[in-house]
Amino acid sequence: MDQEAKSNPGGLVLSISATTREKRPSEVDGVHYDFLSRGDFEAKRDSRQFLEWAEVHGNLYATPRERVEKLLDEGIDVLFDIDWQGTDQIRQQMPDDVVSVFILPPSADALRQRLERRAEDSDEVIQRRLRNACTEMEHWGDYSVVLVNDDMERAVTAVRAILQAERLRRTDKAGIAAFVDSLIDDLS
Repeated sequence: MDQEAKSNPGGLVLSISATTREKRPSEVDGVHYDFLSRGDFEAKRDSRQFLEWAEVHGNLYATPRERVEKLLDEGIDVLFDIDWQGTDQIRQQMPDDVVSVFILPPSADALRQRLERRAEDSDEVIQRRLRNACTEMEHWGDYSVVLVNDDMERAVTAVRAILQAERLRRTDKAGIAAFVDSLIDDLS
């Protein structure tokens, strides 16, 4: 079990994606992303080591399968920060286990400012990301829930509430049925 999962049992862990994108100065390999050469990425993709993969902003991104499956086997929920293509792939593989949340910026200006404030991408990359955001946003209707992230703390609280509601909704009905039967037996 990784260190973050140990400190968050039964909680929520952010998935670490793999990418062929160049590492930004502030990023740490294995913490923010697994940075791979295109050849290494393609070899892992071809050997089905990824749960999902897509080309986004001219780079390849993917979710390493083994890490996610291990966390899920340990009863830890995994939060994915992925595009609509990856979401579709995961939804197809795990239709009963996916709660999809589409997070919108509060405005076009706010999105632009967030990308510029990072100060690690060229103007060309920022413009490409803004153009691609339009394509991404066209898929909002495919998601279970849509949030507007106008306040980070409130958005995180909302995601945790959605997760809790889904856990309750997906409770093992057979187990609950047996419990209700035992309650009825005890009261009879």
